[in-house]
Amino acid sequence: MSKYDVIIIGAGPAGYTAAIYTARASLKTLMITGTTPGGQLLLTSEVENFPGFKDGILGSELMDEMKAQAKRFGVEMIQDFATKVELGGQPKKVWVGKEEYHTKSVIISTGASANWLGLKNETRLMGKGISSCATCDGFFFKDQKVVVVGGGDSAMEEALTLAKLCSHVTIVHRREEFRASKIMQDRVLKNKKISVEWNSEVIDVLGKDMVDGVKLKNNKTGKTRDLSCNGLFVAIGHTPATDLFKSVLDIDSKGYLITKDGVKTVLEGVYAAGDVADPHYRQAITAAGDGCRAALEAEKYLQGI
Repeated sequence: MSKYDVIIIGAGPAGYTAAIYTARASLKTLMITGTTPGGQLLLTSEVENFPGFKDGILGSELMDEMKAQAKRFGVEMIQDFATKVELGGQPKKVWVGKEEYHTKSVIISTGASANWLGLKNETRLMGKGISSCATCDGFFFKDQKVVVVGGGDSAMEEALTLAKLCSHVTIVHRREEFRASKIMQDRVLKNKKISVEWNSEVIDVLGKDMVDGVKLKNNKTGKTRDLSCNGLFVAIGHTPATDLFKSVLDIDSKGYLITKDGVKTVLEGVYAAGDVADPHYRQAITAAGDGCRAALEAEKYLQGI
């Protein structure tokens, strides 16, 4: 049975940053990364808002660099999923299949995945004009036409952000009224660069190598038509990867881990970093900051036990 000072469940900017910090503090660290370590950044092409890369960097390359940096300091990694946890008391236990691992502290960085429309061409054109983050990718669509799908506050925020950069933003919403807060609706409806396709759905994404339009269907008339655009932003929510922790940690109504004082969970020695506990920012740099905080809190906790 292997024993560690810290086990990090998940990877991405939060997990890798935490691992770099704990390993450099001479804490024996194991990362259980999942089968596709890197999370949302693996769906992103150019990342231009992460400090240190003046010409930008591919999301996958950024994750490869973080992984290599963590390994340089001796972090052990298992490219598989944690399947069971016991996080109360000491030692804390994490299973990967039948293999059991003991640790004094745990950092959870399992992330959150964007909810998509489930269209075939959506998968094919992912990262080629399709995004779930205007803050991340809006700059690439400067002075172009884009479509935002959604009707909540997140969709309103995406549209308003894009309207500052793009020539025009079309919001596609399947109902005849938004579910967003009144103040956000007012801001959107008053913006001359934003129009709304009510009672409509995107039923296909058009384009060979890059997005060049979407096919819309009116839910009331059944009629379809093509709408030209250069980008599609899907803003219908995110699903945090918290199923493993629902019986042991506090989770909010949207499925995110609840933290206090930054990254602390309800259990001592257990921390949450990145998108798994962040429904608001969802940026690589904020996730990395959370990873740093979680590692420093874990180090402080271990000094006291």
